[in-house]
Amino acid sequence: MSASAPTMAGADAAAHASAGGRRPGYWPFIVPALVLVGAVIVFPWVFTLWMSTREWQVGGADHAVWLANYVRLAQDARFREAMGHTLVYTALSVLAPLLLGTAAALVFDSRLPMRGLLRGIFVMPMMATPVAVALVWTMMFHPQLGVLNYLLSLVGIPPQAWIFDQTTVIPSLVMVETWQWTPLVMLIVLGGLAAMPREPFEGAEIDGANAWQKFRYITLPMILPFMMVAVIIRSIDAVKSFDIIYAMTQGGPGTASETINIYLYNVAFAYYDIGYGSAIAVVFFAIVVAMALVLLHLRQRARWNA
Repeated sequence: MSASAPTMAGADAAAHASAGGRRPGYWPFIVPALVLVGAVIVFPWVFTLWMSTREWQVGGADHAVWLANYVRLAQDARFREAMGHTLVYTALSVLAPLLLGTAAALVFDSRLPMRGLLRGIFVMPMMATPVAVALVWTMMFHPQLGVLNYLLSLVGIPPQAWIFDQTTVIPSLVMVETWQWTPLVMLIVLGGLAAMPREPFEGAEIDGANAWQKFRYITLPMILPFMMVAVIIRSIDAVKSFDIIYAMTQGGPGTASETINIYLYNVAFAYYDIGYGSAIAVVFFAIVVAMALVLLHLRQRARWNA
């Protein structure tokens, strides 16, 4: 045994010396991932940033205009209108599912009969594809043949134009978003409710707290971080929403539901103004990143304050 030990040590030393005294490198495993990230993410954004400094119509020659596209963007009334539509649509598409999803989570967290089956039924809308959802709701919103106006007529309410009127198109689209994504908020908040300790509630019952006081001072602070996660996910998803809006209205009537995403698509792929469309994409990306950073900051504050 004593003779074999020096032999093994000598073999390890020889192997270490033959390798040049260096540890095994991990670059062969990292480089393919870096190349893939650069090809799929970094290069497209660098190329988009470069195109935003060009005047480039599809089929024609391009030339550098530097910041002229951004100056044009600051003076574009249609872009400002699209930004206003985006803000309203995002705010409503976050607030409505947040309130309804939190209420649904509180209901499903209680001792509800057959709550497992009801949860499964409740989450079904978010499993459907957005385009299929858009087509179904478009038929339901039809002024003459839609089922929604028929239901309104049963209670004596006059028919509504829904997505076919400039004043009601955004609330109608928000209704579709709320129907589809309220279950997601419910699942996130329900996870927070399931993780809560029961001791504070037992102490509150001993102190004589009612249901509202237990919710206000115990439940709400504990689930607030989970609600902020739902707000972050829904905000980023709603601000870049495209499929449902385009499938239902294509930004209409007129430009009443044209968000930044829809306007970007129209400029780049309907008007073939690639340079100006790239400038819109860069500004839109900056807006999304800024919004995400603000929401993440609020999420951190909610976690520490909870």
